[in-house]
Amino acid sequence: MPRAQRTCPTPGCPTLGDGGRCGECKSKADAQRGTAAQRGYNSAGHQAFRRAVLTRDPICVCEDQQHGHGAPCMNASTVADHYPLSRRELADRGLNPDDPTAGRGLCKRCHDKSTAVHQPGGWAATQPPSR
Repeated sequence: MPRAQRTCPTPGCPTLGDGGRCGECKSKADAQRGTAAQRGYNSAGHQAFRRAVLTRDPICVCEDQQHGHGAPCMNASTVADHYPLSRRELADRGLNPDDPTAGRGLCKRCHDKSTAVHQPGGWAATQPPSR
């Protein structure tokens, strides 16, 4: 039996689909978000940040048991997450977002779950909630 279609979650968009953003809204959001290079994620400074954080935290430091694991997670870290402030918040405050003390090592699953909670509108949200 086919699943019921849902309206695109973008405010004001009437397009029906599978429950995610429609193609047009997804394209607009991606364009607004910018590329990884535009967001500063492929600079030499960010690469150094990533290496330093993952070297310091080779095991995921997430202790949020709502992610479905014990405390701490104990999976291998694969993502250098900016914490407790996001990369954007650090830059907006005039702080160096490439300082490894502003990051923590997480596995991809914990990073994705944390980002969904703390930045539900994505990186380009106009007012991302502080952590």
